[in-house]
Amino acid sequence: MHSYKCIIVEDEPLATGILKNYIQRTDHLILVAEFRDAISAGRFLQEQEVDILFLDIHLPELKGVDFLRSLRSRPFVIMTTAYQEYAVDGFDLHVTDYLLKPFSFERFMRAVNRVVSQAEANKAVTEEKVVVANCLYLNIDRRKVRVNFDEILYVESSREYVKIHSSKGVFMSKMTTNELEQQLPKALFRRIHRSFIIAVSKVEAYSKEYVEIGGNRIPVGGGYKKNVTFFKT
Repeated sequence: MHSYKCIIVEDEPLATGILKNYIQRTDHLILVAEFRDAISAGRFLQEQEVDILFLDIHLPELKGVDFLRSLRSRPFVIMTTAYQEYAVDGFDLHVTDYLLKPFSFERFMRAVNRVVSQAEANKAVTEEKVVVANCLYLNIDRRKVRVNFDEILYVESSREYVKIHSSKGVFMSKMTTNELEQQLPKALFRRIHRSFIIAVSKVEAYSKEYVEIGGNRIPVGGGYKKNVTFFKT
């Protein structure tokens, strides 16, 4: 089974310990970091990709729900809280599951299995997308729309969608940036940020901090600076 990288955002040591124990008992989960506040977690997510976010709602400085709203791109989210009244907010933000403390290992596994089911469903949808020579077809406005590679300027993550900025306009398709990246030719496109993929041939200027395409400055993520070498293959 595919492994899933996780982070915990929880300010209660006891709750963090329970989650760590449950994750360690689950073979296909890998805990890569834990945080006691959302601001620190946000900085981490700007540079690193994870599959599952275990998120408490009551956090210092920035609440869990507000933190979710601030994320441009998010992993699968499993909320954890002692307050049932926040469930509606969580599902409005398309979280995968909502664990009410205290929760058992069995209930934890039901939430994780929901993530696995959704991930497999997303993968199946991606594999169904047709790739033809110099283009691909994406689900846009309930239609399969052809997008030519040479028309794409850059791709921007927008929550559960991607925005494809092209010479013909901006298209929105419901998929993740990772899924689209797998379909784009690596010789033509580079990932320069967790939320951005750019067409190498469309770069007008660049530095270690940003890339210019069509008059727009696109940030370069700290973990992607090595990709900003467009004239080497």
